[in-house]
Amino acid sequence: MKHFSSKDIAALEQRYRALLINSLSGFKSANLIGTVDQDGQENLSIVSSVFHLGAHPPLVGVIFRPHSVPRHTLENILATKKYTINQVNQQMVTAAHQTSARYDKQQSEFTETGLTAEYLSDFASPFVKQSHLKYGLVLRDHQTLLNDTELVIGEIETLHIQQDAVKDDGYVDIEALESVAISSLDGYHTTQQIGRLEYAKPDLAPRFK
Repeated sequence: MKHFSSKDIAALEQRYRALLINSLSGFKSANLIGTVDQDGQENLSIVSSVFHLGAHPPLVGVIFRPHSVPRHTLENILATKKYTINQVNQQMVTAAHQTSARYDKQQSEFTETGLTAEYLSDFASPFVKQSHLKYGLVLRDHQTLLNDTELVIGEIETLHIQQDAVKDDGYVDIEALESVAISSLDGYHTTQQIGRLEYAKPDLAPRFK
């Protein structure tokens, strides 16, 4: 087994270190964040740092890298307080990945990548038409963390999901949506479900539904 000490990690070449450390958390969800600035200029960026915070109210967190260079998505969220999160599926992987390129602020990633902006339910920020699971959020909190990364917390205001993916108990079958996962910075994966387990109780052995 290969071993890295803290000194070894600190001494690694920057790109190698970034890929290595980003791999350690395993599979992450692939999402596109859609925003507009106060002049209506659209922006779209891929992120792998979306996470669930609570269901009532429905809160979602996103981590952004340090705001030491222009971060158009973060800047738009802070200015307008609205944004969308759009899950990436297999048909849009290459276009979604391309949004990570450093386009100028006046360039729309929608236009540059061939993805389609759509406005739903009178929500101010653009959704991605090709996405099968998407939701609009209003900004509820913003914090700078110890390594200067930025935490954004939003509350879901509107939710759109492909109808047949929502089960009777509220479970969303993301595989039916052909959603993909990300590993490290540039690995994209499909998944295969092992199964759903019954609610865990101390006096019952775990079993599949």
